[in-house]
Amino acid sequence: MIRVFVLVLVLVVIPIIGLIAGCTPQPDVPDHRTAAGVSRIVSINPCVDAVLMQIADPRQIAGISHYSQDARASSVPLAWARRYRATSGTAEEVVALKPDLVIAGAHVAPSTVAAVTQMGIPLVQIGVPASIGESTDQIRTIANAIGQRRRGDALTRRIETAVRAARTDHAERLSALIWQGGGLVPGTGTLADEMLRVAGFFNISAGYGLKQWDVLPLEPLIARPPRVLLSVGANERDDRMLSHPVLDHLRDRIAVRRYPDRLLHCGGPTIIEAVAHLARIRRSL
Repeated sequence: MIRVFVLVLVLVVIPIIGLIAGCTPQPDVPDHRTAAGVSRIVSINPCVDAVLMQIADPRQIAGISHYSQDARASSVPLAWARRYRATSGTAEEVVALKPDLVIAGAHVAPSTVAAVTQMGIPLVQIGVPASIGESTDQIRTIANAIGQRRRGDALTRRIETAVRAARTDHAERLSALIWQGGGLVPGTGTLADEMLRVAGFFNISAGYGLKQWDVLPLEPLIARPPRVLLSVGANERDDRMLSHPVLDHLRDRIAVRRYPDRLLHCGGPTIIEAVAHLARIRRSL
């Protein structure tokens, strides 16, 4: 008799209670969870870290990229980055943080992708944006994935406002080149290329026959110097190419200006500072 009663309880009574509960208003989701239920986000990309800093609830972030804790590579304040666990993106490190969402760049170790996929953890991969519009689309993708759509929309509006403020009314666009240590140059079809145009420059890289990302030797630069040379990375005196004596003879033709490394490698909120920096340089000339 007791066994029959238990069976009836399992098959009839408990499902009815569950149905009633499903129709009853539920309490609000705890503060540390979003509408999407994402409470443990692990980012293994420093550019994604910069977006999360702006739109995620701090309690949602379980891990960030180790690049964000490196002053030479970070696009976020170190004080913020050091509040979180950092990983190098290995499968073991990522899984150990028990994420319910992983956000990565386009280039991520296949073993990490396999481990995350096999464990059924949602994975969002964000590529390198080639335009401002593509970057704001990525912000919306991240915002929707973590349940922070309103914050994502707010960030994209801030970027659009900064871009409008950076646009110049100069009739003449000045030739410019962004030059990293060793001569690596962002060419046509890159985010940097569009930001130069916004601020009143035109990217002269195509005039040297360079591809999207390419290396420019010193000789072509001397033969056809840009009006503005934006030096990335090390101080000018420490850069082997920029400290070359032959450039001293071109100072009356080239304006050399600093372009912080942190402004080159990421889109997202970095665009706000980057276009403002370029606009200040253009207006100073």
